[in-house]
Formats: sequence, C-alpha cells, structure tokens
Amino acid sequence: MQTWDEGSSAIANPIKSFSEFQESIIIRLDWLTCVFGTEMASKRTSSQGSNSNSDSQRIVYREFGNAESAKALERGVPDLPPNQQQVRVQASRKGRKGKTVTVISGFQASPETLASLLKQLKAQCGAGGTLKENEIEIQGDHTQKLAQVLTQLGYKAKVSGG
Repeated sequence: MQTWDEGSSAIANPIKSFSEFQESIIIRLDWLTCVFGTEMASKRTSSQGSNSNSDSQRIVYREFGNAESAKALERGVPDLPPNQQQVRVQASRKGRKGKTVTVISGFQASPETLASLLKQLKAQCGAGGTLKENEIEIQGDHTQKLAQVLTQLGYKAKVSGG
C-alpha cells in the first residue's frame, strides 16, 4: 500500500491497479478528515455506499435551504400603484461613449409592469430604450417629455440633474 509523502512522486511509484488507486484516495481522504474534521469522512462514506448519485443530488455548495424552499428565498417586488412611486428622470452620458440617454429610476414594480411601461415610453419618444436593473433607459435627451408623460400616467416624476 502506498502512503502520501512529500518526497514521493507518482512517476517514481506508479499505481498498478484500480484498487491501489482507490486505497490511496481513501488514505488521502482519511488524512483530510484528520486535518479538516469529520465532515469529509461523512461525505466519503455516503459516496462509497451508493454509486447511483444523480446530478440533481450532487450539490457542491448551498448556503441556505434546499431546492424545495428556493421559492421561499426569492424576494418579492412590491407592485405599488403609480401614485405611490416617486421616480427620477435624468439625462446621463456616463459610460456610454458620449451618447445621451434618459434614465428613469426609483420604480417599485414588477419587471412585467416595467416592460409594458417601457414600450409606452419608447413609443411616446420615438426612440429606442431598455430596462436595466429596475431602471428604464431611453435613447436621447427626453427628460421634459418623459417627466410630463409619467405625470400623466400618475407617477410622481421629478427631473434631476442639469
């Protein structure tokens, strides 16, 4: 049986069979158990007991809960009515190679609601736009027009910045 020494080399001491290889792995796992605690030993014995581990059972790391409780961990987005939302409308050129976009932020609504609002605003301005991280970006400087449209839709819109 082969043991792990710092001076040993796999080339100098080749493993001749699969069973020797398996034994050397077990020895190394036992060493890891001594160093890192009993968690490694329990994982090793459970994996030796059955070789029919499916991919759905193999979890490398999970911080909270299990797969069944994943829905409970998701954060719900409050879908407030427009008159209770204070949104900011501002023109920005940062990180856009000098091109101006109008950014509308401060929404507290679901992504579906924001997508439908984005479609309305793009049609009103006749410009393209996108939805990024609960912010709506419309191409071009349309701050005054968007503030007016959002006010008509019931939002408390405020123009911020120059």
